[in-house]
Amino acid sequence: MEIEARLLAAGHGCVAGIDEAGRGPLAGPVTAAAVILPPDYEHPLLNDSKQLTEKQRERLYAELKDDARLHIASAQASVEEIDRLNILRASHLAMERAVRGLPRLPDICIIDGLPVPRFPWPHEGVVKGDALSLSIAAASIIAKVERDRIMLAAAAEFPHYGFEAHKGYGTPLHLTRLREHGPCPLHRRSFQPVAQLTLDL
Repeated sequence: MEIEARLLAAGHGCVAGIDEAGRGPLAGPVTAAAVILPPDYEHPLLNDSKQLTEKQRERLYAELKDDARLHIASAQASVEEIDRLNILRASHLAMERAVRGLPRLPDICIIDGLPVPRFPWPHEGVVKGDALSLSIAAASIIAKVERDRIMLAAAAEFPHYGFEAHKGYGTPLHLTRLREHGPCPLHRRSFQPVAQLTLDL
């Protein structure tokens, strides 16, 4: 909580950590989460979602959501928005929506990665922030788990692609199924190799 403590000491009354999940896949939405932790928050296991197993993420997700001291919101940008805006702008849009969904708006945000142009709130970009800030780490878990659940539901609707296994990322299995069946409505048409349908990576 060093980053959060520094910002609180500087006079910012409320700090939100923000992260996204799903920037790289070939299919599905991008999901963002915003989390406000109490200043004295501690957790021995909370870490960057990419460093945790699926079971650990699910357990931490439940703990975070059940903790009444935390303010949490999440949001998506759709496949159509990704194709229309590009993935970076769509990620920023999902982050904006997540912050607007918080029960109280933050005085300042800390965002995993680089600063976001024209973001509506004061913020700092923190490279590798999900490993440096508990607020961002919490947001990374919320975003990852919720996006994974969306893709698990998509697997039932579009069973040919193996979404339950790869969550939309460009794995060999996913590329093989794309060759066999072509894209479905969840595929990002602006992404290679979906755009060209050559699929020869």
